[in-house]
Amino acid sequence: MAEAPVAPRKPHVRDVHGDRTVDDYYWLLDRDDPDTVAYLEAENAFTRAQTEHLAPLRERLFDEIKARVQETDLSVPAKRGDWWYTTRTEEGQQYQIHCRRPTPDDEANEQVFLDGNELAGDSPFFALGVVDVSPDQTLLAFSTDFDGGESFTLQFKNLVTGEALADSIEGTYYGSAWAADNANFFYTTHDDAHRPHRLWRHRLGTPSTDDVLVYEENDERFFISVDLTRSSQYVIVHLESKITSEVRVLDASNPTGELRVIEPRRQGVEYSVDHQGDRFLILHNDGALDFELAEAPTSAPGRDNWRPLIAHRSDTRLMDVDAFAGHLVVHYRRDALTALHVVRNDGASHDIEFAESLFTVDPGANLEYDTTTFRLAYESFVTPPTIYDYGLDTRDLVLRKQQPVLGGYDPNDYVQVREWATASDGTKVPVSVVHRAGVARDGSAPCLIYGYGSYETSMDPWFSAIRLPLLDRNIVYAVAHVRGGGECGRQWYDDGKLLAKRNTFTDFVASAEHLCAQRYTAPDRMAARGGSAGGLLMGAVANLAPQQFAAIIGEVPFVDALNTILDPSLPLTVIEWDEWGNPVESAEVYEYMKSYSPYENVAARDYPAILATAGLNDPRVGYHEPAKWVAKLRATKTDDRPLLLKTEMGAGHGGPSGRYDLWRDQSFVMAFVIEAIGAPQHPV
Repeated sequence: MAEAPVAPRKPHVRDVHGDRTVDDYYWLLDRDDPDTVAYLEAENAFTRAQTEHLAPLRERLFDEIKARVQETDLSVPAKRGDWWYTTRTEEGQQYQIHCRRPTPDDEANEQVFLDGNELAGDSPFFALGVVDVSPDQTLLAFSTDFDGGESFTLQFKNLVTGEALADSIEGTYYGSAWAADNANFFYTTHDDAHRPHRLWRHRLGTPSTDDVLVYEENDERFFISVDLTRSSQYVIVHLESKITSEVRVLDASNPTGELRVIEPRRQGVEYSVDHQGDRFLILHNDGALDFELAEAPTSAPGRDNWRPLIAHRSDTRLMDVDAFAGHLVVHYRRDALTALHVVRNDGASHDIEFAESLFTVDPGANLEYDTTTFRLAYESFVTPPTIYDYGLDTRDLVLRKQQPVLGGYDPNDYVQVREWATASDGTKVPVSVVHRAGVARDGSAPCLIYGYGSYETSMDPWFSAIRLPLLDRNIVYAVAHVRGGGECGRQWYDDGKLLAKRNTFTDFVASAEHLCAQRYTAPDRMAARGGSAGGLLMGAVANLAPQQFAAIIGEVPFVDALNTILDPSLPLTVIEWDEWGNPVESAEVYEYMKSYSPYENVAARDYPAILATAGLNDPRVGYHEPAKWVAKLRATKTDDRPLLLKTEMGAGHGGPSGRYDLWRDQSFVMAFVIEAIGAPQHPV
């Protein structure tokens, strides 16, 4: 094994609650330090050398992915006014092309209004933040990021002439809204901690220095987002912490008016707002753990006037509502599955039914307010992404498109099932499994298990052409729906956060043990994978149950959780205190986080093979977290299994931005997994 990279240590000492902690690798926090850059580049060189023998496998995997994807493709056009909007991809090009047509099939008169490939040029990274067409559809606002830092440059374009306008605004964030006059535009900017904290109004044709600060959020726990209702009548400003909301609205026809508060914030009360006719639709958890849907008159929308439309049910988590002129469509979750419920203005209601036992259904691109057709997106582990138009009155489900999967794909060649593991406290944990038909249930199959388990984010069944090379090597793929996620409602989330966070980790281990007990696989044939907060999960289970896994992949992993949450100067730390607790002020939280934080618990023991990834420009999980974790593992662990760190030196949290670059990145990870768990090098 080649010698690990070596860099000088610069101890950093901090004193918290009388517990003196020496962090030998804290110097990695400074990405401008030449030693830091040298360390990361040395690790990348080490990783390249250690995986050079896998290059043929990586190329084979890339070719297999590419062979499954229809590279030149068109999304289903979505109607808005006189235009049908769509995106397309072209063979050999990395990014989507945004266009519109007078009719869905009028390719001859298609107007390309934003070409990601043209904008990206030779940049190794490119991402769009905002793509927002004005109400009269003559203007476009769009924002670009060229390094993955999620700080965007906002620009404008005349869609009639194709002319780029002189207006340009640096340092913007996600979210936007046009006023009804097609001249005033609302956007957000972030502070040094990368928290969107200011809402601005820009008038086209004026310098950005004249932009008006509409609202500034001074509470460091809260961030701002802005949007326009589908009715185009209200600008909605959401002010949100992890557990508390406040919504302010502005009549879109009066852009210089004052924001109006729907209901002042109260700690622990979350709500969101949509608009229909003379009422606001309010989805809230005030006295309703899994949320209830209420209505209130636009003239008096405060809490005293909220009237329930869909009452709280303990087995049903209401997630969102889409308002149309004559209908509401409610997106909800029950029995660890998503669903859609239609409510007519006359009170009649029904669910939209689907046949598969495991699936995901979400609202699609619904751009028009006055419509009786609802577009939805459907997929499962074996059903490719499918777009339907649903008649809200007729109940007809019309197939518009299913993503092509080339290479003779047949969903009947694969099997998806739901398993239930038993956690250490007796809780039943859902585990979704997909594998190729005919895989032996004798413990000999290799397996990759994925997990996340934070922020009430759910890992619902999804189709992936990138996954097919694994399945076609008889690798069992599983997703553990652990506590801390939202699959089983708000309580499921609450039972995996703050001082209950360890449930996330023990649930994952129980899920892996269950798959072995059910003879899907065996520990020496099993790999675990997770990213971001799911990377924290990976680091925690590496310490908790290293014997259960042959390999662990932590992508941009939040593995230095305690030190990060102790430092309010780091991006997003203060916002995160509602999720993890505040170890600065609470000795109990400090000790609890210290008991599971992966970096703090690295020990002199054998570990699985480990691959960690990072993005130098990542504003969400600093590159230094996986770098510190790997450095400490190198100095401490007792085995000689592979330990690799791969840092994208020109990207952020999401890794490479182009689709071909993404496929190569995924091929790198899959090759590592295939070797570590002894899976076949070729499809079987």
